[in-house]
Amino acid sequence: MTRFTMILTLMMSLLARPVLADMLVTQIATDTYALVGPLGNRDPENLGNNSTHGLVVTPEGAILIDAGGSYKGAQALDTMIQGITDQPVKFVINTGGQDHRWIGNSYWKDKGAVIIASNDAVADQASRASMQQTVLATLIGPENLSGTTPIHADITFDEWYDLSLGGTTLQISHLSGAHTPGDSFVWHPAAGTVFTGDIVYIQRILGVLEFSSSANWLESFDAMAALNPTHIVPGHGAVTDLATATRDTRDYLANLRGQMRDYIDEGGDIIGSVEVNQSDFAYLANFDILARRNAQQVFSEMEWE
Repeated sequence: MTRFTMILTLMMSLLARPVLADMLVTQIATDTYALVGPLGNRDPENLGNNSTHGLVVTPEGAILIDAGGSYKGAQALDTMIQGITDQPVKFVINTGGQDHRWIGNSYWKDKGAVIIASNDAVADQASRASMQQTVLATLIGPENLSGTTPIHADITFDEWYDLSLGGTTLQISHLSGAHTPGDSFVWHPAAGTVFTGDIVYIQRILGVLEFSSSANWLESFDAMAALNPTHIVPGHGAVTDLATATRDTRDYLANLRGQMRDYIDEGGDIIGSVEVNQSDFAYLANFDILARRNAQQVFSEMEWE
């Protein structure tokens, strides 16, 4: 096979793979990247990747932070990665239990990667895998979901795990959950960068769901912030700094919990809880969709605190 034929074959192979038009690559340092997805919901165009992912490249292989929201979504991430580096993905870190953090694992296992996640994340993934696939089939379509099989981590840990590859060490930490019970953050000290998964949302409002804990979320955020990172790769939104992450995530949660504490102490009920004042955060995308639901969920959490 001539060199020209080899290049043409590679180009045709890449063209046949799914491509994410709305996902952008941001280079943070020589070896460190963010793959930034859209702020809206999962849909057929993003293949479940309405999320931000991380990539660390070493001389011995690459490390992907968060697997993608479907088999084809993971394949599309791989296409993007091949445009960044020739190094294969050797490890995939699942930072939590939301589908885009892990449900693309089956693609990476087929490629020979080793998957890492907290034990709490694996338990959460297993408990919600069937429902997540049902919802994904509706949002991205059954054809785009094809090939997606729930596969869980090869390496699990309780509170922390250090991953070393090609002279780079990443420190993975899990406290007590946040958006999901198994949320972890990944610290890359040499790049001054932390990959937060769903512990940090910027530009769009976060979601407090029935499996979330707003109180634990604040604790997890504070543990991440104590690293004083120069760069933050959030779970949703563009690469940012600690001040912006604090404003869009921590301040939002602290305000909602403070408003709700006053409302409960005044005898308020769950029906009226949706009216607590969150207007300072109306600039966040999806505010009108999620703010009232967040209020009711935080009321349910705090009623018996």
